[in-house]
Amino acid sequence: MQIPIRPDVQKRDVDFSEILNAIQEIAKDVNIFFDELEGVNSPSKDDDSLLHHGNLTSTSDDVSRLEGPGEGVPAKNKSSGLYFRDGKCRIDYILVYRKSNLQTEKREVFERNIRAEGLQMEKESSFTNSDIIFVKLHAPWEVMGRYAELMNVRMPFRRKIYYLHRRYKFINRIEKQLSRFRGWLPRKPMRLDKETLPDLEENDCYTAPFSQQRIHHFIIHNKDTFFNNATRSRIVHHILQRVKYEEGKNKIGLNRMLSNGSYEAAFPLHEGSYRSKNSIKTHGAENHRHLLYECWASWGAWYKYQPLDLIRRYFGEKIGLYFAWLGWYTGMLFPAAFIGLFVFLYGVATLNHCQVSKEVCQATDIIMCPICDKYCPFMRLSDSCVYAKVTHLFDNGATVFFAVFMAVWATVFLEFWKRRRAVIAYDWDLIDWEEEEEEIRPQFEAKYSKKERMNPISGKPEPYQAFADKCSRLIVSASGIFFMICVVIAAVFGIVIYRVVTVSTFAAFKWALIRNNSQVATTGTAVCINFCIIMLLNVLYEKVSLFLTNLEQPRTESEWENSFTLKMFLFQFVNLNSSTFYIAFFLGRFTGHPGAYLRLINRWRLEECHPSGCLIDLCMQMSIIMVLKQTWNNFMELGYPLIQNWWTRRKLRQEHGTQRKASFPQWEKDYNLQPMNAYGLFDEYLEMILQFGFTTIFVAAFPLAPLLALLNNVIEIRLDAYKFVTQWRRPLASRAKDIGIWYGILEGIGILSVITNAFVIAVTSDFIPRLVYAYKYGPCAGQGEAGEKCMVGYVNASLSVFLVSDFENRSEPTSNGSEFSGLPLKYCRYRDYRDPPHSPVPYGYTLQFWHVLAARLAFIIVFEHLVFCIKNLISYLIPDLPKDLRDRMRREKYLIQEMMYEAELERLQKQRKERKKNGKSHHNEWP
Repeated sequence: MQIPIRPDVQKRDVDFSEILNAIQEIAKDVNIFFDELEGVNSPSKDDDSLLHHGNLTSTSDDVSRLEGPGEGVPAKNKSSGLYFRDGKCRIDYILVYRKSNLQTEKREVFERNIRAEGLQMEKESSFTNSDIIFVKLHAPWEVMGRYAELMNVRMPFRRKIYYLHRRYKFINRIEKQLSRFRGWLPRKPMRLDKETLPDLEENDCYTAPFSQQRIHHFIIHNKDTFFNNATRSRIVHHILQRVKYEEGKNKIGLNRMLSNGSYEAAFPLHEGSYRSKNSIKTHGAENHRHLLYECWASWGAWYKYQPLDLIRRYFGEKIGLYFAWLGWYTGMLFPAAFIGLFVFLYGVATLNHCQVSKEVCQATDIIMCPICDKYCPFMRLSDSCVYAKVTHLFDNGATVFFAVFMAVWATVFLEFWKRRRAVIAYDWDLIDWEEEEEEIRPQFEAKYSKKERMNPISGKPEPYQAFADKCSRLIVSASGIFFMICVVIAAVFGIVIYRVVTVSTFAAFKWALIRNNSQVATTGTAVCINFCIIMLLNVLYEKVSLFLTNLEQPRTESEWENSFTLKMFLFQFVNLNSSTFYIAFFLGRFTGHPGAYLRLINRWRLEECHPSGCLIDLCMQMSIIMVLKQTWNNFMELGYPLIQNWWTRRKLRQEHGTQRKASFPQWEKDYNLQPMNAYGLFDEYLEMILQFGFTTIFVAAFPLAPLLALLNNVIEIRLDAYKFVTQWRRPLASRAKDIGIWYGILEGIGILSVITNAFVIAVTSDFIPRLVYAYKYGPCAGQGEAGEKCMVGYVNASLSVFLVSDFENRSEPTSNGSEFSGLPLKYCRYRDYRDPPHSPVPYGYTLQFWHVLAARLAFIIVFEHLVFCIKNLISYLIPDLPKDLRDRMRREKYLIQEMMYEAELERLQKQRKERKKNGKSHHNEWP
């Protein structure tokens, strides 16, 4: 069953509209003449006498005024809040200002020039505050056609002709077998029901830049609905960006009017309510917003594919590409999450067969040296049995395979996204689309207006920034970035000092639970404090990034956006991962040994790893930061606007009552929603890119990271959808070809992930020491085997012996260890490869240490070169453009030329027949 979309506008009578168009051209000239006189003689248009509470005052040359009020006008359109008072002219854009604002003169000139451009305008005061004025704008057909041609808006002109590819017999046989197998499976439950979605004509038609001269080529069923609402608002916004509000070449555009406070807000309207009293299955969707809510933003559709074409139609290509990328990233996380879960389950399955954890749990006679000064006691190695088992869950034989897999996965993800983006760009007519020559930022113009030079593209003079000035600003900006990174390092240093100090404090705690788990308590509290510091510094970084970016004085908005994006990502990435890098590569590496510990400021002894290794600290750091950050982000993304909108609705209900609030027009309802973020999609992209870094950079230490990311993203898609559809004003539909600078950042993270995972496996985990022991020092030495039986004795071989009497005075523990055997301890053990105290060189490095070090370096080199070769090979083998898409593009170009020729020939033949019929045929007429 086809679920209909209810018509928004009734179809006009063609002949009558032609008469009105002629009258409108005459009225336009008269209106412009009177508008010029109004600027001198008439009172202010913001005067209260022209407005009534909730009533319309028209300041346009609206054609509908000639018809008389209420003649042939649908009552539904009048009451929907989406049309002018006549019920025929749809509202394409809303401007909001306050009568108390002092920028009256600029606003008058701006609005007079808007009407001169042919836009129709109505004003209406707010139901809730008489000081707030809504300016409703509508672009008639003539204006839409003229600017659509200037903007090269592509519109449908002929249905696409699909053709079959050549099929080989072998492929046909395979497809038949697969179709039989699919018969036993559910019928694609993740796909949306096509009957619930509207037939978006532009997706099934060839498109071409709109031309008024060739208007007969295009498929026009109704001029009022030929341009969809998103396109209409984009064209109106384009007009508003080029309207002057004062004399002077720089006094132009809506953005400047918003920045100087002349207008409070500017936005296109949502297409009505996102809720309906009637079921969508029986009565159809009220509008596209309602349809998006039901099939996309609803939590019941969490397992469904996204309706990308509908998202693009409603929100524009830029937002559509974001959700396409997010959906692609989430889909690609499925194999990564499955393999990561398999690695974890492999660790669980082999836990009882792990020789190392067995030896740790059975080592009741091995006494370990204290891990901190004074208050930390001696401990049996068997006390860390639980930590050894937990470490095995993440650090097992499958870890190296998973690290290689994730490095390859990151490359495959990016390469296949290129192909997916190419298909989307083709379907959305973005292949040949190029951004216009961008306007210069007002701040840049104001700063460098005295010095100009010729633009080689436009051939017009424009402000010019000297090379020396640009370099000096970049140097100052780079210095600011370096300083802020130093601030992050200082914060990490503070966390290090906290960990060093609190280990002794927790070791002397009166509660046995905390005293016996002092290192875990230290790590957990340090991670939570680190998270709070991260969130506080993020607020500071935004202000610093804004200051440094404005200091650089970028020429255009895209340059400003790229510069700001790079700084914010760099700051947040360093802020989020600096403590993780410390734990992974520095914790326990430079502590010295008992009797000769290295100290901070010659006072605090550097923190050591747990007897079971440092990987457990890294796992705890990643899991806590990842869970807390994703939870906080989800709350701030949805919870904050929900609370704000709830508070606004509550005040409106208290002041006007529930029934009066329900009768508010659409522009009033949308104005009470939250505006989109000032930086557009920056926050959404940044959150996902940072998550991608967590998922790939330290994945060798935490294989469950892709699974956590997948679970978060399944929720994230619906949260973002709900936010865009219900909590935010409708953003302007803007176009974009790709995800911009974020793709380069993703490639950089993919390269960094290979390096960090190589170091995590070689340095942080015990994979290399165990490998060296199995092949060189264990029971299977020289036999070429590395099974569990070859690891017998590994724990004892990895621990060195220390003479307790060699402790420094400030390191000597308060206990003498007599609680273990009844006698004071003479020796204790510690993790390192050093000679015993009675050797010729006490506590010097053993030969095994140098073998392990050489193996670690060799592994890093081999791993990086191998993975980079695989990544480059995959990048080479996977073309950026699918072959069938390339063939379709070539065929489309050919068919477009043929169709345009045939359409023109058909038009000429039709004209010839009409002339013959009317007796006006001429000799030598072509064709």
